[in-house]
Amino acid sequence: MALQALQSSGVAFRKILSHFPEELSLAFAYGSGVYRQAGPCSNQKNAMLDFVFTVDDPVAWHSKNLKKNWNHYSFLKVLGPKMISNVQNNYGAGVYYNPLITCDGRLIKYGVISTSILIEDLLNWNNLYIAGRLQKPVKIIALNENVALRSALDKNLKSAVTAAFLMLPESFSEEDLFLEIAGLSYSGDFRMVVGEDKAKVLNIVKPNIAHFRELYGSILQENPQVVYKIQQGSLEIDKSPEGQFTQLMTLPKTLQQRINHIMDPPGKNRDVEETLLQVAHDPDCGEVVRLGLSAIVRPSSMRQSTKGIFTAGIVKRWTF
Repeated sequence: MALQALQSSGVAFRKILSHFPEELSLAFAYGSGVYRQAGPCSNQKNAMLDFVFTVDDPVAWHSKNLKKNWNHYSFLKVLGPKMISNVQNNYGAGVYYNPLITCDGRLIKYGVISTSILIEDLLNWNNLYIAGRLQKPVKIIALNENVALRSALDKNLKSAVTAAFLMLPESFSEEDLFLEIAGLSYSGDFRMVVGEDKAKVLNIVKPNIAHFRELYGSILQENPQVVYKIQQGSLEIDKSPEGQFTQLMTLPKTLQQRINHIMDPPGKNRDVEETLLQVAHDPDCGEVVRLGLSAIVRPSSMRQSTKGIFTAGIVKRWTF
């Protein structure tokens, strides 16, 4: 499984993990504090470490974490673990962040998401938020034997490859592919217009080609629709309408629905398959897919950022 390539035995990460309740189905670290990035975020030593903790029972986990780490939470802590879990699950992208925490001498930020919501996002791209994080190299610190979660993690990577293929020409380089994949979860993200470094995707990919190759290499080699010339770092894909239709039909459900909504004229009410067949024959197929991604990411990123004002507190939110 491609996912295994990025499992980490880093003692420093596990030491930080020991400060939190143990009941995690998945824990991973990501971002410029974990993998070197080009540009303004190139100083790894002082970069904040970003974590995501996946839990089966958010109420139970937050209850234990409030006892261990009361000061990590905003004013919402006084409302108790049930309210925190309600905010986590029902607003934004289904993740609850506690930012700007000092742990073992490092500044960290950690998000908590329920296992069931993460699996849904990995399979269907409901928000493409944490699923988007997991399309880029991460350090997996803990992963239990949840078969459904492991399968969904793998499916998310395969879906990322398929979506990228649809937006690329017939021939392209590994770097072109990894830039498209890394950019999927930034399509339409308002933070790329307000605040985030415009060259963020390039800065993520450039220093980490080897890590992307490690993550996606086996998927590319096993994909019957691509010729992957590993030595040259080049790829060729089937851009026929038939090939594109096959790819469109395997996209995550939410992306298919967004594409259908964009392309279906008012009153027509065509089914998704009929719309995707039309898109497969459209010279602008790639742009339609990009619009579909934006229709997922833009509202999701805006809701999650607004939610951050309450989960982080106003001062922290505008600091991180």
